[in-house]
Amino acid sequence: MAFPTSLAISVLSLTTFFSFAHSQPTDPQLISSAWLAGWHIADATPTFGLGNISWDKYTDMIPTPNTSALTLNGSDGDALPAFVEQAHANGVNAHVALGGWGGSIYYSSSVGSAENRTLFVKAVTEFATKYSLDGINFDWEYPASSNNIGCNIINPDDTSNFLAFLQELRANPVGANLTLSAATAITPFLDSSGTALTNVSAFADVFDFIAIMNYDIWGSWSTAVGPNAPLNDSCAAPANQQGSAVSAITAWHNAGMPLEKIVLGVPSYGHSFSVNKTSAFESGSTTQLAAYPAFNASDFPLGDSWDNAATVPDACGNLETNGGVFDFWSLIEAGYLDTEGNFTSAYPSRFDECSQTPYVYDEAAELMISFDNAESFTAKGNFIHDFGLRGFAIWEAGGDSNDILLDAIRVAAGFEDDDC
Repeated sequence: MAFPTSLAISVLSLTTFFSFAHSQPTDPQLISSAWLAGWHIADATPTFGLGNISWDKYTDMIPTPNTSALTLNGSDGDALPAFVEQAHANGVNAHVALGGWGGSIYYSSSVGSAENRTLFVKAVTEFATKYSLDGINFDWEYPASSNNIGCNIINPDDTSNFLAFLQELRANPVGANLTLSAATAITPFLDSSGTALTNVSAFADVFDFIAIMNYDIWGSWSTAVGPNAPLNDSCAAPANQQGSAVSAITAWHNAGMPLEKIVLGVPSYGHSFSVNKTSAFESGSTTQLAAYPAFNASDFPLGDSWDNAATVPDACGNLETNGGVFDFWSLIEAGYLDTEGNFTSAYPSRFDECSQTPYVYDEAAELMISFDNAESFTAKGNFIHDFGLRGFAIWEAGGDSNDILLDAIRVAAGFEDDDC
């Protein structure tokens, strides 16, 4: 089937973001990166635009297109030229991300035939050339998997077709000089039988790096309140081992992805849960929060001003529940944390040593929030450093507050130019 214009546009129109990295005098260079959601540049409260970026702390970056194949719908398309200009002026490489949770609906079709793959390569390379981009980040969630927004086209051969597309892109004179990366799940891509690949070496040959999205591990879909982004969970009860940075890096590396091509995705936000006081605290205590407490699965709290409200339809046209997401800055703004991002005596809190993640509880609202703080990011930075990973990618830059999280993980990961 021919690759229709509307199909290609849809691939990129649903979710677009920027990403950033700061080079280091090592080979390969360490990556200090974060996504910047284009929709927060002008239409959010508060806004987070190009002027809010700490450029000196970041090397590679990521927005989107309006050629015959790619559009910037769903993002602030007018910001793309300015983004590229500012990135290059600061010695930072400019990238664009294609896809996302709501933007991967037509990925399968776009790579599903030899004809479509060739047209998609043409669209990507022309777009990269037009906007003087340095790289492309492929955010397909998820190839050959039903674990997606719900209306994605799925083909059992998605993964092999994706690889064929990437190989053709690499063979293109423009594609050969682009930095190619992917945002991936915590397990390797699925084969045609629905099983995680045990050999991803062919993908390692075409990708400069992958960013493993170690977040959204626990949320409103879970059976209990759990860590959004656990560093480790092997110390938890078997029922509470849903995945972690440790298990994700182990799975990808054992399948053939070199450690120096793995970037750890980390979140600057947390998930909220409706938890009554009886469940929130350990038995007999009025101060010690319980681990993995039950929550009201029929009540979906609304998060901060950036949260997705239940009145907004998703990319499939369906109304979803409130997202319940609280960005790090909003936890400070709401008084759950002090201005330095630390716990206060006003709200019960706990730090789970196993997952290396914190929790805070609002008794009046019966609201528990699982998130990451500077201590979490320090632990993950140490992990990146100790295991020789390529670096980190924060979702998203705008979620931080005064670079508290960014500075913590940079120092721990070994970025020598930090004096914070």
